[in-house]
Amino acid sequence: MAVVSSGSQSPSILDGLQWYCLRSHPKREHFAAATLQPVPGVEVFCPRIRFRKVTRRGPVWFLEAMFPGYLFARFDYVHLHALVEHASGVSGILHFGKRVVAVGDDVMGSLRARFGNSGHIPIIEIDPSIRVGDPVNIAEGAFSGLESVVTQVLSGKDRVRILIDFLGRQVEAELGKMSIVRLGSARETL
Repeated sequence: MAVVSSGSQSPSILDGLQWYCLRSHPKREHFAAATLQPVPGVEVFCPRIRFRKVTRRGPVWFLEAMFPGYLFARFDYVHLHALVEHASGVSGILHFGKRVVAVGDDVMGSLRARFGNSGHIPIIEIDPSIRVGDPVNIAEGAFSGLESVVTQVLSGKDRVRILIDFLGRQVEAELGKMSIVRLGSARETL
C-alpha cells in the first residue's frame, strides 16, 4: 500500500488515477458503490460474500460486504476527492492524519482477479456443497459448535454421516445437510 500525503507533498504526486479505500456508513457499502458507479472518472470495487448461517428459524442465507465498512474506488484525487468523499453512503477516504492512503495497483489487481469480470459489486458464495472428507461444523442440536469430518453423503435423503470425537471416542452420526456448515471453502457465483 502506497501512502501519499495530501498536505505536504506536491499535488503532482496525487495526480492521475489511483485506488483508494473509502469508509462507508455502517452496512451501506453496496449503496455507496452504486452511488459512485455512474460518476464519470470513478471506478468502484465493493466485493460481497454470500453465506449460510443457522439461526433460530433454521439456515438462512446472508449477504454482507467482504470488507465491512469499506469499499475501493479508483479516481483522480486532485479533481474528484470532494465529490467522492461527499457521495451518499461514503463517510470518508481512508487516511492517517493528513496522509491519504493509496492502494497499489498490484494489490487491487490480485483482489479483482479473484472475482473475474463480475461487475463493481461482485459476490463470492461460501460453498454449501458437502463432500466426503470435508471438515464441517455442527450448527445446531446437542453437538452445536463441534467440528467433524464427513464420512458419507447419503444421496436422496439430504443427509450426511459424520465422524465425531465424543468423550475420547470416535462416533459416527447422521445429520441433515442443513445442520452442518462446511469449513473454509469459497466459490464464485455468477
